[in-house]
Amino acid sequence: MLVPIMAIHDVIVLGAGVAGLQCARRLRGAGVDVLVVDRSDKPGGRCATRTFDGQPADYGPLFMHGDDPGFLAAVGAVPGERLEGWPARVSGRGAPCQPDAFAPFATRLAFTDGMNAFPRSLAEGLSLCLRAQAVSGGIEKDAVVLTLTGGDRLHARDLVLAMALEQTIPFVRMLGKSDGGRSSLGVLEMFASIPCLTVIAGYDAGIVLPDWDICYPEDEPALLLMSNESSKRPRASSRVLLFQASANWSMKRLERPKEEWGRELLEIAAHRLGPWAGAPLWTHLHRWRYSRLDKSNELTGPLELKIGASRIGIAGELFSPGGGLQAAWLSGDRLGKKLAE
Repeated sequence: MLVPIMAIHDVIVLGAGVAGLQCARRLRGAGVDVLVVDRSDKPGGRCATRTFDGQPADYGPLFMHGDDPGFLAAVGAVPGERLEGWPARVSGRGAPCQPDAFAPFATRLAFTDGMNAFPRSLAEGLSLCLRAQAVSGGIEKDAVVLTLTGGDRLHARDLVLAMALEQTIPFVRMLGKSDGGRSSLGVLEMFASIPCLTVIAGYDAGIVLPDWDICYPEDEPALLLMSNESSKRPRASSRVLLFQASANWSMKRLERPKEEWGRELLEIAAHRLGPWAGAPLWTHLHRWRYSRLDKSNELTGPLELKIGASRIGIAGELFSPGGGLQAAWLSGDRLGKKLAE
């Protein structure tokens, strides 16, 4: 639920992605007064879905995968229609960003309402403060004090940082004036997020789309993947494809105008699929500066440091083996349990 800004809480969670939401759920279940703060207008973070003419399209993670019983139970509790085993039709031998998704023991599924259905389910019953960005933080009288854009101030006994790594580090610098803070900062600065430039493209209903759910091109350095988003929507009225660029290609064009790299990515798609792919009826371009972490970047658990009487917890996909949404959920769950104890 959305709540007005109140001054004092037991715990404030910065970041309404999967890690932050699950951490807050675990804390709330233990009777802790917790507030989740995020600058976006809805929960989910990189687990993102947009709707075009009534038809959802995912443009962050495209499907769920995992093998942890707790995570799968949380996914199973999401209301609505789902597609078990999606993607079933996979083309190409390029490298998925999460290779474990296609291991024999992994469960895969997609939601017909979009991937944001999962964080929406996690957010049910939580106190959310959206469209609010924390710009600074400090310790005052044994409490964490956050200042939001506009000047509002929040106080909490403890703080959870569940944002992109590059957004977390500045807060650790502000708050971590201790041996533990300096040590944590040294660990975090060893890692970096990967960018991803993304194009959602809508086509005429008469277009015959390729017969794959996801394609991982092995001979096109610009493309990480192409996704047939219409294959998730049983009653789709239009044809929608998603194109996600590779990390290297995205890095080189990250600061260029969207229209420039969007046009270039569509030209590459047209070269692979046919001229029709380069002439969509509409497009939506999104620049993910911090889309995910490299598969080799992972720690065994969430970080926690103590400053005075306050605890600062750090969660996200970096802080659990395996990466992806399952790792984010597990790190948030473990941190919430630890703080509640």
